[in-house]
Amino acid sequence: MAEVAVRNKQVILKDYINGYPKESDMVVTSDATIRLELPENDGGLVLTKNLYLSCDPYMRSRMSRATEASYVDSFTPGSPMLGYGVSRVLDSSHLNFKKGDLIWGLINWEEYSLIKDTSSLIKIQHTDVPLSYYTGILGMPGMTAYVGFYEICSPKKGDTVFVSAASGAVGQLVGQFAKLFGCYVVGSAGSQEKVDLLKNKFGFDEAFNYKEEQDLNAALKRYFPNGIDIYFENVGGKMLDEVLRNMRLNGRIAVCGMISQYNLDQSEGTRNLFLLVARSIRMEGFLVFQHYHKYPKFLEMIMPLIHEGKITYIEDTVEGLENAPAALIGLYTGTNVGKQVVAITHE
Repeated sequence: MAEVAVRNKQVILKDYINGYPKESDMVVTSDATIRLELPENDGGLVLTKNLYLSCDPYMRSRMSRATEASYVDSFTPGSPMLGYGVSRVLDSSHLNFKKGDLIWGLINWEEYSLIKDTSSLIKIQHTDVPLSYYTGILGMPGMTAYVGFYEICSPKKGDTVFVSAASGAVGQLVGQFAKLFGCYVVGSAGSQEKVDLLKNKFGFDEAFNYKEEQDLNAALKRYFPNGIDIYFENVGGKMLDEVLRNMRLNGRIAVCGMISQYNLDQSEGTRNLFLLVARSIRMEGFLVFQHYHKYPKFLEMIMPLIHEGKITYIEDTVEGLENAPAALIGLYTGTNVGKQVVAITHE
């Protein structure tokens, strides 16, 4: 007997957008239905119940038409949005996944998903930590921090390290990795609450609120009188320009993102790029999904740190799929404190 179709709440992108996204650019609907069974004679599918969704800054670019600067496809207007999440497998015709498995990877913003492209899915092996961690410290943001700091920045003990957007999902980890490595670490954030978090919870040596600094160059000189060896770049724009003026000879910059530029019709220029030449600075951008083959190595490093309490991770969790649009918008105004997670359901 065939399964009865159930309602499937979804978050739909209405249309491509320009400028800052608004909640009204998305609609939450319960009009869709889904049968909780696999189609016959169609191998390689995974049917999931979705538990947690990740709100990530890069999703803004997917809400506009793809450009030459895009590295991921645009969302399809009128269809559910797509992002990283954690799910339980309800049924599977794929050899790598079976009923009852927990997985993380790219899923639609909806209660249930029938996943055809399983290339991003990773089976969860460690369930002795909160499952929501697989949207953050044990998921894409954790891998981003790991690859960017250890592999792109090539740290040395005693290096001076600056992290922008330091209280976010990636930045909070980069700073802690750097401290564990024996570096001097300073972070910037957008509120006093976040500055206190960086210093008191995450163990940064210093932190400052960039919104209260009239002169970013002066602020950086205050915290880095001898210059910056490593800059983990999350912001772009004026911050990058001033950091370049404060980089040391043979400095390294890992370009993870540029959130200050995502909602601008035209990106701001960078005036101080010649300092890359003058000071032999290496600046390298990277895409984390090109490094997922290193995930087992990353788990070997991070799991003991979590279990031994050497890494602190803070999540900002909202309850219910209906609150996902507001949670995503909050990333671009800085309302979240820590990793922004949407809990669809708790098991």
